Amino acid sequence: MLENKNESRTKLAELGEFGLINHLTQNFKCTQKSTIKGVGDDTAVISTKKQVLISNDLLVEGVHFDLSYMPLKHLGYKAVMVNLSDIYAMNGTATQITVSIAVSNRFPLEALEELYEGIYLACKTYNVDLVGGDTTSSTKGLLLSINSIGEVDKNDIVYRSNAKPNDLLVVSGDLGSAYLGLQVLEREKQVFKVNPNSQPDLTPYTYLVERQLKPEARKDIIKLLKDLKVKPTAMIDISDGLSSEILHICSQSKVGCNLYEEKLPLDPQVISTCEEFNLNSTTIALSGGEDYELLFTISQDDFLKIKGNPNLTVIGHITNEDEGANLITRANQKIKLTAQGWNALKED
Repeated sequence: MLENKNESRTKLAELGEFGLINHLTQNFKCTQKSTIKGVGDDTAVISTKKQVLISNDLLVEGVHFDLSYMPLKHLGYKAVMVNLSDIYAMNGTATQITVSIAVSNRFPLEALEELYEGIYLACKTYNVDLVGGDTTSSTKGLLLSINSIGEVDKNDIVYRSNAKPNDLLVVSGDLGSAYLGLQVLEREKQVFKVNPNSQPDLTPYTYLVERQLKPEARKDIIKLLKDLKVKPTAMIDISDGLSSEILHICSQSKVGCNLYEEKLPLDPQVISTCEEFNLNSTTIALSGGEDYELLFTISQDDFLKIKGNPNLTVIGHITNEDEGANLITRANQKIKLTAQGWNALKED
């Protein structure tokens, strides 16, 4: 996209930092009652009587995303989703974000406009206000940092640390599709390197690619649980892989668990693509990451409230800490659960 010489290219230096910020944020309107002052002053001003939730994620080109197949509009949208997911994982409501970017001189204004189109769409769809941020130059490409702010009633907040033995382990949606979407895109990238005239056919992988390029934070699950009058005892979002997140809950709550392989929710495209790539679907579900589904525990007393709901799957139960965290295979073997998911600081 950036190499198309026929496209209009406006150098960022023509606007300057504040001109750039004003240009990129001019269409954002604040709608949250808690937003007193948004973009345009030294700081944003937010007023709330509830517990305030704050989260941050930093996305770096070449580490977290590849612009050879990640459209900038999708990147903007996904960057917001990554942050909002953390707010929902606390059983909260996302209300505001700030966006900071560092860009190299290879990016024209038009590229950043596309990035902010995705951010704008995410804010509008999830009713979140953009209230500030920063811009600066970069010598390494594009860096994108987003702070998310939310709120929750004191009695509604859910931590990772309150799961109890005999609680049920529940997950929203399905698992592994985002990781497989990435594998499909990486394969097509390699094909393109060999033959730049090739046109990829992504039709058999539409769901997987969408889950990678345009994930959705599960705000709807928070509303669903409230409507069902179910408050999780512990909750976390699945960003680094199911096994990693389960172990976080077990560690923080000082419990063990039994996770059942046969209960893992898999989309048919995940199963067929795993067969094509010669991958184990259970491994992908456990370690894939970037699903941004919600993993939570509930009391057995709440089972009938969620039973049969197509958005939720009971995948196991919590045990005493001394039993450890285990995967129960289809062959009824007990295997120690290990974290094989994303490690941001892992060396190549």
